[in-house]
Amino acid sequence: MRPQPIYTPKGDAQMRVACFVSGSGTNARRIIERSLEEDSRYEVSLIFTDVRDDVLRKSGEKRCRAKDIADEYGISYVCEDIRDFYRERGVKRTDLSLRPEFDRLVVEKLAPHGVDLVALAGYMSITTRPLLDAYQGKMVNVHPADLSIMEGNERKYVGIHVVRDAILAGERALRASTHVVREKVDHGEVLVVSEPVPVSLPEGVVLDELAQDKKLLGAIVDEHQERLKKRGDWVIFPLTIQMIAEGRFALDGAGGVCVDGAPAPGGYRL
Repeated sequence: MRPQPIYTPKGDAQMRVACFVSGSGTNARRIIERSLEEDSRYEVSLIFTDVRDDVLRKSGEKRCRAKDIADEYGISYVCEDIRDFYRERGVKRTDLSLRPEFDRLVVEKLAPHGVDLVALAGYMSITTRPLLDAYQGKMVNVHPADLSIMEGNERKYVGIHVVRDAILAGERALRASTHVVREKVDHGEVLVVSEPVPVSLPEGVVLDELAQDKKLLGAIVDEHQERLKKRGDWVIFPLTIQMIAEGRFALDGAGGVCVDGAPAPGGYRL
């Protein structure tokens, strides 16, 4: 099968992006800021959230800043609160059998906005077939690990604890990846991999001992996560969307990616 572009530029028209946000929205902010630069080929036309604006953390702060960001930049805003969705049906949120019904509502909410690409910018709900089918190959995410690293026939660093896992595995550097969102979490086509962020442990710290010291390990992971976010996520997510808008990425339908017409196993690497 001939590789198909994720997006084909349409003259001077900007590619329309929807940012999905469940928390602070820092990734969405970076994506929006890049869209405002003179050479941008995309615009963020919608911010969608699955968390109401009035949901608070224990500290009293807003749990989600999606509406604040939408108001600040004058972007259309849509909310379909997932907790309300489950509460109204008398079912616990852990029941994933209802998630396709939720995603059908999301697709309906997005339809009037003419979205070309969905960016999961800190979106915490699992995406299911109705949403994946509506934006097949046109939904992207950023992940705090190098998804091209394999262990046998499987990707080594998937899931939510990958920074910790990479540090404890003795990796000398961390990287972030952007990828196409597919049904199997963290297994879509890799698009861009960030520059390396060196792993730096306190003097005298031994990995075997670190694994047993949860407090120290947590502090080290948090520090590296923050550095990776600034040098990884916030760099490659906007770059990925700009490259898609320029028509530079194509998918071959068999898990392969082409960049500028050439095969790019492991994605475009900085």
